Amino acid sequence: MTSVAVVTGASSGIGAATARRLAAEGFHVLAAARRTDRLAALVADIEAAGGTATAVACDVTSDESVAGLAEAAAAAPGPVTLLVNNAGGARGLDPVESGSVGDWQWMYDVNVLGTLRVTQALLPALEASGAGTIVIVSSTAGFTVYEGGGGYTAAKHAQTAVAGTLRLELCGRPVRVIEIDPGMVKTDEFGLVRFGGDREKAEAVYAGVAEPLVADDVADCVAWCATRPQHVNVDRLVVRPLAQAAQHKVHRAG
Repeated sequence: MTSVAVVTGASSGIGAATARRLAAEGFHVLAAARRTDRLAALVADIEAAGGTATAVACDVTSDESVAGLAEAAAAAPGPVTLLVNNAGGARGLDPVESGSVGDWQWMYDVNVLGTLRVTQALLPALEASGAGTIVIVSSTAGFTVYEGGGGYTAAKHAQTAVAGTLRLELCGRPVRVIEIDPGMVKTDEFGLVRFGGDREKAEAVYAGVAEPLVADDVADCVAWCATRPQHVNVDRLVVRPLAQAAQHKVHRAG
């Protein structure tokens, strides 16, 4: 039977690219996100390319919505062998002393509790498959802090802690846990969400950087990790563009 991959945050960016790539690898993809119109377009693209996918409306901040995702997974045309916890995001670039509590709460709920909800809901199916894989898309912000990033780095540090703890707790069971930590990735929406739709601020992040990573680069990493032999666990994959030697060291032309 066809293996099923569940991808959260699949309506844009890394999630959409990952859904396309996994479908090309032969998975039936459950593409989960809030924006159903975008999911419908994504599924149409996947099917036009010869793959198979199902759109599932899902808000990872809602227990009820995630329960619906688990029901969709149970009705999928094969065993659920892969979960890609990709839904997440950042809001604001304010210092700790003036950061918005609401923004911090949103980042924690989406990045951390969203990962928790979806993992708890799908873990029984992943284990029952006998060869499950959980991929958590975190960030280099999960192990390096920077000024103005307190809320986001706190959430990503917590998400990284979830990945490490889960791997310890699942030791001896047929589910591996993989953490992927991208550095500078230029997507259509990440910066816009962070800066409240201010395109100028969003573009300034990548000013002078000739080749930041793009969504397909991260999707390639997800697919590579997920398609290794089941006994191979890539604990953590850190991926940055060549121009970014470290969180604070980026080569910018001019």
